[in-house]
Amino acid sequence: MEVARGRTEEEKQAAAKAEYEKLLTMRSGGTYIPPARLRALQSQITDKTSKEYQRMAWEALKKSINGLINKVNVSNIKHIVPELFGENLIRGRGLFCRSIMKAQAASLPFTPIYAAMAAIVNTKLPNVGELLLKRLIVQFKKGFKRNDKAVCLSATTFIAHLCNQQVASEVVAAQILLLLLHKPTDDSVEIAVGLTREVGQHLEEMNQAIALAVFDQFRSILHEADIDKRVQYMIEVLFQVRKDKYKDNPAIKEELDLVEEEDQITHVIALDDEIDVQDGLNIFKFDANWEENEEEYKRTKAEILGEGSDEEGGDEDDSDDSEDDEGKQQEKALEIKDQSNADLVALRKTIYLTIMSSIDPEECCHKLMKVNLPAGFEHELPSMIIECCSQEKTFSKFYGLIGERFAKINRLWTELFEQSFAKYYDTIHRYETNRLRNIARFFGHLLSSDAIGWHVMSNIKLNEDDTTSSSRIFIKILFEDLSEAMGMKKLQARLKDDTLQPYFEGLFPHDNPRNTRFSINYFTSIKMGALTEDMREYLQNMPKPALPAPPPAADDSNSESSYSSSYSSRSSRSPTPQRSRSRSDPRSRRKYSSSRSGSRSISRSISPSDRGRSRSLSDSRSPRGRARSVTPPRRRSYSRSITPPRRRFPSRSVTPPRRRAPSITPPRRRALSRSITPPRRQPRPRSITPPRRRALSRSVTPPRRRARSRSNTPKRRRADSRSISPAPRRKASRDDRSDSESPRPRKRRRPS
Repeated sequence: MEVARGRTEEEKQAAAKAEYEKLLTMRSGGTYIPPARLRALQSQITDKTSKEYQRMAWEALKKSINGLINKVNVSNIKHIVPELFGENLIRGRGLFCRSIMKAQAASLPFTPIYAAMAAIVNTKLPNVGELLLKRLIVQFKKGFKRNDKAVCLSATTFIAHLCNQQVASEVVAAQILLLLLHKPTDDSVEIAVGLTREVGQHLEEMNQAIALAVFDQFRSILHEADIDKRVQYMIEVLFQVRKDKYKDNPAIKEELDLVEEEDQITHVIALDDEIDVQDGLNIFKFDANWEENEEEYKRTKAEILGEGSDEEGGDEDDSDDSEDDEGKQQEKALEIKDQSNADLVALRKTIYLTIMSSIDPEECCHKLMKVNLPAGFEHELPSMIIECCSQEKTFSKFYGLIGERFAKINRLWTELFEQSFAKYYDTIHRYETNRLRNIARFFGHLLSSDAIGWHVMSNIKLNEDDTTSSSRIFIKILFEDLSEAMGMKKLQARLKDDTLQPYFEGLFPHDNPRNTRFSINYFTSIKMGALTEDMREYLQNMPKPALPAPPPAADDSNSESSYSSSYSSRSSRSPTPQRSRSRSDPRSRRKYSSSRSGSRSISRSISPSDRGRSRSLSDSRSPRGRARSVTPPRRRSYSRSITPPRRRFPSRSVTPPRRRAPSITPPRRRALSRSITPPRRQPRPRSITPPRRRALSRSVTPPRRRARSRSNTPKRRRADSRSISPAPRRKASRDDRSDSESPRPRKRRRPS
């Protein structure tokens, strides 16, 4: 099994090497290889003695050197140079020279910065500085022969600043000037003027004779040579600059004066020397002693960066302490453990005083690196940096640069700052607004500079339940700082990165429409609605929830009496006409029930039932025919009736449940009647509400059947003065029709 497994590993290595070699030798226009797949392929190649592994390391070295050179500037040059020394500059010196020359030619105003970087590298690795100077001289020669003004201008500018940094001797600058002015042309004089403006102050200080010879040559050209007016004016301006002692063109700017004179190594190379630029260093070559050379450079790097010096000093101190402690072992056995955290307080005090006594971030980082942190107390350093930052009245970038520097030095500090983000976000409600603002801007600086990973955003759950006012302010200030530092477009691109989407699920939730709307409204309120485009699109495309099913219809078997009792109180107070779904117009019935006569009529009705007798007194004295009644009217209707007729006054009625009748029954006459009527049957109800009558009667009468003149016939006549049962006043010819509409009532004038 072990043999088979070994063969399998060897086969995997061989396959990975073959595929990687194929990718490297593939011409442009080949198949695109995603970076993730390329990294996975490279991770399979682990044999350091193989050509493929060394080629992979070479490509990584080239990218790293090029990236560091491209992002260097005045403010971060002190951070970039140690990172640059972290790469193998001995193996990659050709790559370094090619990359820095290319970057300088593309941006001439940055030449002093590139020269300062080269000067620092030259103090530790002189062969790198010498190779750079040789290549610049050869580049100038080629450009001069080809009459390439741009190449000559970039090369001479770089050489001038290397002379100012004392990487190159002033002799080479003087030789270039004399060569340019020997046979003056407009272009050559222009290049010489530019070179003199950059290196003139250094020449005046280092070699006065060379400076005088150069300016004498300029003077003779100005008076005798046939050159363009523009070039003559440039020479005159140069003399004025010299007269002003190069106040606008200092040899070295104060912020770039990073190398002590005694540490600098100056290279003397003449124009006519035979120069080997070692172009072979630009390309990959297999190294049989690759591991030995890497180990050697690691030792060199440790000497350059001072790594291990503190450890050695610590070892010496430990040896001295061990000798002293040998005689105190008994005292240590009786030593009481300190529970007052005095050591922790002393450590925090040391860190605080170190930070406050530093002038710039570089000095502060250098001092803090020398602080002896006990094992397990490493988190105190990031915590103290953040606490000091929060104590300031306004945010100071001083602390942001310290945090960035530490986070980029070692992965340990990166993880500690990431843990600090989670801790401070969870406890941000404990801080007042000013401290909260400083903490948010501190972490915004770390995120915008990529000092810590963006996966820390997974600690943020942006919804109404999981956030407080303090955390919402923290998020607002954090994103405002990110937007200011990175720009909205770059911030949007970072937030849309597919590899980071799992960490932004809490920040841009898609689990709940309520949380999504909350996040959209939040970012819109802080004027960052552009970050919510994906969430808005998600909300629009989200399927709408289904409507709930309607409740089942009420059962028709409910008795009419229950409806009557439930609606009686409301209908008795409303003066409006009843609402009905009947086909007949309720207004047409009112004319049959209204009476203007003030007469009284007595009517007797004998019914078969023996339930007793009731007296009903009806007084109709007003034109509107008001009466007192306890019993609601009973009329036939073709509609379903649920609510009882509406009355103008409260009624006292003891009425048994009535049945629905398929007829339109007019109201009863106003009469004094003695009737014993049994409840009538209602075979088919169709009315919702019967029309109301204008009468109030005092009778306790059960519902009556349809009876007229002691007969059961449904036919009805106009009301007689004497009848067995009260007959309604209406025309039977119209109202007795089945399912017919009643005629529209005539408008009658109401008495004033």
